Amino acid sequence: MKFGIVAGMIALAAASRFLPHPPNFTPITGMALFGAAYFAKKYWAFIIPFVALWFSSMILDNVVYAQYYDGFQFFSQPWVFVSLILITLLGTGLLKKVNLKNVVGTSLLASALFFLVTNFGAWQMDITGLYAADFSGLLACYAAGLPYFLNTIAGDLFYCGVLFGGYELVKQQLPQLQTL
Repeated sequence: MKFGIVAGMIALAAASRFLPHPPNFTPITGMALFGAAYFAKKYWAFIIPFVALWFSSMILDNVVYAQYYDGFQFFSQPWVFVSLILITLLGTGLLKKVNLKNVVGTSLLASALFFLVTNFGAWQMDITGLYAADFSGLLACYAAGLPYFLNTIAGDLFYCGVLFGGYELVKQQLPQLQTL
């Protein structure tokens, strides 16, 4: 039962990507940390959020953003997925005990990790030629990403709050989850 509830909540979080939202205000970190905290078999903490993100990304890329791509997009944002995996690793290490302090602290670290990884990826894969292929170009890419960083933090804290808080509410309604 716990597996289904956790997986379902992650799937719902991924589906929320289809709702209008500010740039970078997404459930990605929340999905990764929530799975890391609550899946008993840690391989599910990697698989379920990864598949949910991949499936929602395919729909977004091929339906909503299709005008920006040539042909079918199967896997368009590899650095987002790299960050998802690293955030899941972070969560498995830091969320052995789920409490407000640990969730907020890990969420903030994950926000920084996402920012560093995805902006590095944007610089490394720069197909527009916006950034020089040296350290100054990397710094310029990070500077260009700073306006979105507050939305990343806000989205990460929001989705962690919804997922972790929502699960606590479900546990109150289903006492059999208290011991799992």
